[in-house]
Amino acid sequence: MEVLSYKVQNFEGPLDVLLTLISKNKMNIYDIEISLLLEQYMEQINLMQQFDMDVASEFLEMAARLVHIKTVSLLPKHEEEEKELKRELTGQLIEYKQCKEIAAMLSQMMNFNRLVKEPENIPVDMRYTLNHAPELLLKAYLNAAGKGKRFIPVKEERFKELVVRRFVSVASQVNVIMEALEGNGEIELEAFFKNKADSSERVAAFLAVLELVKEKRIRIEDESKNIVLKLT
Repeated sequence: MEVLSYKVQNFEGPLDVLLTLISKNKMNIYDIEISLLLEQYMEQINLMQQFDMDVASEFLEMAARLVHIKTVSLLPKHEEEEKELKRELTGQLIEYKQCKEIAAMLSQMMNFNRLVKEPENIPVDMRYTLNHAPELLLKAYLNAAGKGKRFIPVKEERFKELVVRRFVSVASQVNVIMEALEGNGEIELEAFFKNKADSSERVAAFLAVLELVKEKRIRIEDESKNIVLKLT
């Protein structure tokens, strides 16, 4: 049998991998050589992992399924079970192949220029306040919805620059409070929180105040309707 040599590519699923291997080996889809198919399937999975490509659980499930079929073929008096397992796999491959062929035909017949829908009047959601350049949004979309990755979970890193908020530690706000108190003697609580840039910083500062009060390093006093922080 000819040794295959081809580039790593993105597959839409394990059946897509098997069809590619069957085609490259010029196998009869109705009489699949499981041993060779399993060997080359595992090589493809290993290549995907080496190139840091996402290997979904369905790919590993198919590998276990092929191993099971091969194991059954090696056991005596299990010919019928082996045939049934191979018939089931062959049926799925034929159905998947037909779906791909029909999808290819439809893609040639239909395109976005033929499907027109009037835009809906959707109210603007003002809860998300950040602004991004169109090029950054396009880059994030292409990373998330790239070719052959529709069924693969999206990694958080691809959207980190868009939606991940900066981390503000409680310890950093403890230092800010103690430095302000050592310099001024007291801090007006309302004025202190007004200077915080975002919710992450305000939450960290609030937790820092609670922690310092709990440790009895500062105290909270009500003076002339102003709540102030003081050193103990």
